[in-house]
Amino acid sequence: QVQLVESGGASVQTGTSLRLSCARSGDPSNFYTMAWFRQAPGEEREGVAQISPAGGSKYYGPSVKDRFTIALDNKQNILTLQMWNLRPDDTAIYFCASAPTSVWPPFDQKRFLYWGQGTQVTVSS
Repeated sequence: QVQLVESGGASVQTGTSLRLSCARSGDPSNFYTMAWFRQAPGEEREGVAQISPAGGSKYYGPSVKDRFTIALDNKQNILTLQMWNLRPDDTAIYFCASAPTSVWPPFDQKRFLYWGQGTQVTVSS
């Protein structure tokens, strides 16, 4: 059984940093591709960052590129999202997701079969 458990969400001020973590457990074959998505109130869920199995390929949504960094620790089974220079429009529930296959184009949500419950990030000005 696959489990993805996010943590690290908080209420912070504009310009600060935050690090999200996603602890994964279960059959490793289900973690071929991993990603972070987010959903703001009244908005559709959108892709934030995606990483390939060996960590060799990383993709970022246009609004977070150069501010967020995705990383995967295969030994610790933890996916992280380091966020810098947070803005109010980063406010959302952040979800960790995994796919048992490669995912192209990036953030194709149909390919991600496993999802965490989400962690809330609130950025105030």
